[in-house]
Amino acid sequence: MPEFDRRNLNPSPLTRKMGPNKITPCSRERNDPMAHSCFDVEIDNHIAHIRMSRPEKRNSMIPAFWNELPEIVRDIDREAKARAIVISSTGPHFTSGLDVASFTQDEIKDPAEKRAARIRAGADFYGAVRNMQETFSALEECRVPVLAAIQGGCIGGGVDLITACDMRYATEDAFITIFETNIGMTADVGTFPRISKLIGDGIARELAYTGRKMGAGEAKETGLVNRVFANQEDMLAEVMKIASEIASKAPLAVMGCKRMMNYARDHSVKDSLDYIAIWNASMLQREEIFEAMTANKEKRPGNFVDLPPIRKNIG
Repeated sequence: MPEFDRRNLNPSPLTRKMGPNKITPCSRERNDPMAHSCFDVEIDNHIAHIRMSRPEKRNSMIPAFWNELPEIVRDIDREAKARAIVISSTGPHFTSGLDVASFTQDEIKDPAEKRAARIRAGADFYGAVRNMQETFSALEECRVPVLAAIQGGCIGGGVDLITACDMRYATEDAFITIFETNIGMTADVGTFPRISKLIGDGIARELAYTGRKMGAGEAKETGLVNRVFANQEDMLAEVMKIASEIASKAPLAVMGCKRMMNYARDHSVKDSLDYIAIWNASMLQREEIFEAMTANKEKRPGNFVDLPPIRKNIG
């Protein structure tokens, strides 16, 4: 496995020089000035496929990445454009993580401005990291399931990304590493709050403290990934089948499953039982239940109602 360029694996910068990016719901031609910088997006048969599209740069996370991903996901969710989302990548590696070389800061020469920047550096860093955390929280907060298909290296910020997804699948050559430890920092964009909920605490701590690589086989043994495939083509074919199966179910039921599992992860059994009772008291739809039963009996796809678009207000 080739070594990674450490310039792409450095910690979060103090500032994020990210201009507004116009996000579109589907992929565009590369010569289109409104095309995504980091992603191609296709929506077909109720499945949104989001592909990282910078293989020549090992799909490193440049400033545009942090804007585009949450806007793409939220657009899909807000407009109810899909019932499942698949995130995959291109080239030999899933992602090399944050590309710190693209997060540059002009030198401040004015003494007063330099002093002000020094004093507010902590607050500036805090705000930047919180914004970057929201990029991956968008995956967790999305109403539909998000499936990650990982090939090759999944480094640093890549671990933050995949742990925010609902399920993970990998090729035999895939590996993850909490690389931040190797460069003298603590991962800060989402790995730690999530990975210890997905695998044993001791293994999570070992990965964090050592920064070592975890291969696909070990990741499957620990439960971090669901299945391992010989190559990316086989993986994507199977992941799309799983996404299609999810998309064939009643969207309101699937949304409820995701909401309940996320809630139960963060709350007590007692609180979770009460919440699911309250949820179904308002969300259970008898018509969808009857349609599911009838469709199963007649051996046909169910004719289910899509999720509603997210409204900004009641009016």
